[in-house]
Amino acid sequence: MKKVFLLFVIFTFQTAFSQHAEIFKLKKFRVSVLNDSIQETSGLNFFDGKLYTFNDSGNPAELYEIDKNSGKILKVLKTSTENKDWEALTNDGENFYIGDFGNNAGTRKDLKIYKIPFQNNELQNDLMKTISFYYPEQNDFTSKNISTDYDLESMIYLNGKIHIFTKEWSSKATTHYTLDPENSENQAAQKVESHKTGFVITDTYYYDKKLYVVGYTKKTEVFLDIFNETEPGIFFKENPRHFYLGSALTIGQIEGIAVDEKGIYISGEKFYSPIKKTKPFFYFIPKDKLKL
Repeated sequence: MKKVFLLFVIFTFQTAFSQHAEIFKLKKFRVSVLNDSIQETSGLNFFDGKLYTFNDSGNPAELYEIDKNSGKILKVLKTSTENKDWEALTNDGENFYIGDFGNNAGTRKDLKIYKIPFQNNELQNDLMKTISFYYPEQNDFTSKNISTDYDLESMIYLNGKIHIFTKEWSSKATTHYTLDPENSENQAAQKVESHKTGFVITDTYYYDKKLYVVGYTKKTEVFLDIFNETEPGIFFKENPRHFYLGSALTIGQIEGIAVDEKGIYISGEKFYSPIKKTKPFFYFIPKDKLKL
């Protein structure tokens, strides 16, 4: 009886909240269940037309090339780094950037991005560099588990800079900062703009002058926002297209997004709740389905 009541409460909340968004049933576009090796997938990224993913904290420090049509693992790329809490992946056409900056409690003072050259389909680990940074606005580092506004799970590379978008548990918003990928010293993240999303951001992707953003709420609602780039590197001056994709109870905890000329690729890690266990799914939305 308690489970039925909880489901009713969640459904009622989702229905009320999702009325403000376009309804788009992601589960209709499910491609496959991801391999056990990547059941905690935390992001997606295209490099030279090939799709890559990775796992978050507590997993091997590896990148995985996956088939964009099936989600099957094609190749494993080992790094010489540690995976304290990997949360994002991007590239500049020559280097991969791996974001080790997961910060659910807001206590980390060792936020970093690993820059690893990628040539002939191999990581050049001996040439790896580390980009360290901090938020100049953050003065309080006491533990605030899933209540901090200084968590982070997404980044893109654009116009010679790394752009990061915070995961703000308390404010249900995001702040857009930039970093200099050539700066080898501990640098202050440069604040650019903010936006009230209403959910926490788990991944972003830039394609064709649009910023694609996925995330969820504590009530399990999953959303996709698509922002137009109104000026170079500026995204939040206009309201986005706002889509409700479903509940994590059904589609999984959505953590990754990538886009190419064919459409949108989305990955979700396994999701546990008192009600249900959801498998890690891989999705593909053809371009025409969202009229991109």
